[in-house]
Amino acid sequence: MSPQPDPVRRRPAPYPVLVVGSGAREHALVWALAQSPSVSEVWAAPGNPGIATLAAIAEIPVTDVEATAEWADVHGIGLVVVGPEGPLAMGLADLLHARGIPVFGPSRAAAELEWSKAFAKDFMRRHGIPTAPYGVFTEMDAALDFIRDARDPLVIKADGLAAGKGVIICGTAAEAESAVRSVLIERAFQGAGDRVVIEGFLEGEELSVIAVVDGERIAILPPARDYKRLRDGNQGPNTGGMGSFAPVGDLDPNLLARVREMVLEPAVAGLRAEGRLYRGALYAGLMLTSGGPMALEFNCRFGDPETQAILPLLDLDLAELLLSCAEGRLASEHIAAHPAAAVCVVLAAHGYPERPRGGDVIEGIEDAWRSGVLVFHAGTALSAGQLVANGGRVLSVVGTGSDLDEATARAYAAADMIQFNGKQMRRDIAMSLAPQPA
Repeated sequence: MSPQPDPVRRRPAPYPVLVVGSGAREHALVWALAQSPSVSEVWAAPGNPGIATLAAIAEIPVTDVEATAEWADVHGIGLVVVGPEGPLAMGLADLLHARGIPVFGPSRAAAELEWSKAFAKDFMRRHGIPTAPYGVFTEMDAALDFIRDARDPLVIKADGLAAGKGVIICGTAAEAESAVRSVLIERAFQGAGDRVVIEGFLEGEELSVIAVVDGERIAILPPARDYKRLRDGNQGPNTGGMGSFAPVGDLDPNLLARVREMVLEPAVAGLRAEGRLYRGALYAGLMLTSGGPMALEFNCRFGDPETQAILPLLDLDLAELLLSCAEGRLASEHIAAHPAAAVCVVLAAHGYPERPRGGDVIEGIEDAWRSGVLVFHAGTALSAGQLVANGGRVLSVVGTGSDLDEATARAYAAADMIQFNGKQMRRDIAMSLAPQPA
């Protein structure tokens, strides 16, 4: 496959921007883009009630990539920013490029780095990116043989997209066998589990590093940490993320340079060499081991909830940064950021992550806003004029401050102002700086 062509049409600033998605990450993107001097108007498809207070809404499902591309063309959109992974896996960026519309988000071929964990592991091996030893299996017997010969603990991953939940940590061979059976035989993740990746467990501290990429050059955003387990102390089931903070201030000063050299640059160069030109956000989920940084996974878009903590720290025109990547003209490896900290606390619905309950009335958001925090909507809806929970992760509450302690105090004070029946939240975000992997 040949690299993506350059967009053939560029609108002069200010230009309208379309954000694709409906979660808290997309709300944060809309919030930041609405402040960009280069932007005349922000649209969102399909958005949510919080996004609708800042952007005009196009009622298009994220799964209808053809309709999204046509709508963007008809409305003269100058930049499309794709939030979730699903539309990228369905080829939305390819359709937009075919119409000459600049898009911040990689092609379907480049996004295989996320939508297939088996591809990602093989890709890392091909291009010398440090990662855990692994095997890829479609048959139960072969997977069991691998488990019996491997050293505990192990990590079991469904190959395809599973909404951030297709990863199971197994302390014993028996647990690993059960997890593989749930993926391959019981179809716990449906089509995402046609193949299973089994890899060695890495010990260390987790770190999320997100870079913006123009196909060749990269610029690294402030590093963040997220918390995947549902409950304090990294207990409970795996989730899409219960909170995050940025920047991570206890890092070796040379660490990001090593991540750039060992992980990000080989990934971008490797994708380009394979005809998968990458323009968008490249998320590296890392484990900081005693032997150096190791790649756990790649995501091909901004992380959630890391984005909610990172964007308030940036001191730049976000639209122009993303457009420069979309057009292959990223001018600087430096990202301007405020000397501050941000903490994101996720409020989740009763029953999340297994069976989240909808319909619970949400109160107190206005009080939280007035306290000086940001409240980004995720799983919310309007019902009979009231805001109600309508998804697993309902809201992201983001406090900022001159340091991590101040940001944490503000985030939790505001999170306590917001009430709905069955509200779940962790109370140790940014207080335990190095959560164990989930």
